[in-house]
Amino acid sequence: MNDGIALALRTLHRGERNLAGELARIADRHRAEHEVHHVATDLAGWSREHVRRIVATAADREVDLTGPPEAGEASDAVFAPHGNRSIAETADALDPGLLLLRDLRELHLSATANSLHWEMLAQVAQAAKDPALLSLASACHPQTLRQMRWTNTMIKTMSPQVLTSL
Repeated sequence: MNDGIALALRTLHRGERNLAGELARIADRHRAEHEVHHVATDLAGWSREHVRRIVATAADREVDLTGPPEAGEASDAVFAPHGNRSIAETADALDPGLLLLRDLRELHLSATANSLHWEMLAQVAQAAKDPALLSLASACHPQTLRQMRWTNTMIKTMSPQVLTSL
């Protein structure tokens, strides 16, 4: 098994799992915003399906996604998350509109990171001539791009209203 492919699968597994969780939390936190609640719930389902497909693909390649990387395996620290996204401690102190903007921004950044990792997986799949990996990336990446477009559209729509009311 190629260490680079294992690294890409581990990174995507973690990223999609985290995005699914973020989407579910934000759907719950912003229940009053019906579009946010319903769309985020649907998009979380997409990421959960991505996780399921990544796990199946990794298992076919004897890559265990249940624990930390094995000794001697390439470290995935190079693909660590884009920053500290612990927002629970300050959520109650923020204006609800600002909290929603911040949540949408974090979702967008997470989806963007996943999109880049899907692209890397597609590139290594092409280089390795691995049609199953390429099929996985080709099936999942467009949905990740749709997640990004939705968060971007919501930010564009909500920013003027929220930021001019401060």
